[in-house]
Amino acid sequence: MINRLSVQDFSKHPVWAYYENDASKRDDRCVRPVLDLPVKSLMGCLVGTQILLANGVAKWAVLSNITVTNQRKSKHFLTVWIEDHGEWFELARYFDVDYKRRGPEQLARFLGMRQDEVFSIAYDITAAVQGGFPVLRGRIEADPEEKLTEDEIIALTLADD
Repeated sequence: MINRLSVQDFSKHPVWAYYENDASKRDDRCVRPVLDLPVKSLMGCLVGTQILLANGVAKWAVLSNITVTNQRKSKHFLTVWIEDHGEWFELARYFDVDYKRRGPEQLARFLGMRQDEVFSIAYDITAAVQGGFPVLRGRIEADPEEKLTEDEIIALTLADD
């Protein structure tokens, strides 16, 4: 799904919302642009923005799984796709089963850089979302400061926002 959207799509419409389409396959979720910005929530949304790599290089990225009122939840569940030459790379989170295939080292390789040139990655989506919540501006680290156990991940997933 993300592969069908381009940098131009995100530069024109930074926020895209998922929706159900009976004609689509179950594993192929559809998105449409959100025209009324800034939004109050990113629940069920993707947000495109320029990020800044550790070496100062700007890249386009798409962020999702952001709960604006829960910084801890967002920090652990944030999903990021980074664009390079028309291709997207989805960075795995430390607990994802395919972390060794889509982790920080593989992202650096995808970008043709060293890992220390890529991380930490800075982002700022304050223009797209109302409220000034701390999670709207942050950093993506190669190794998070806090790693949760499987039970803690499940509990955080089920936590009220």
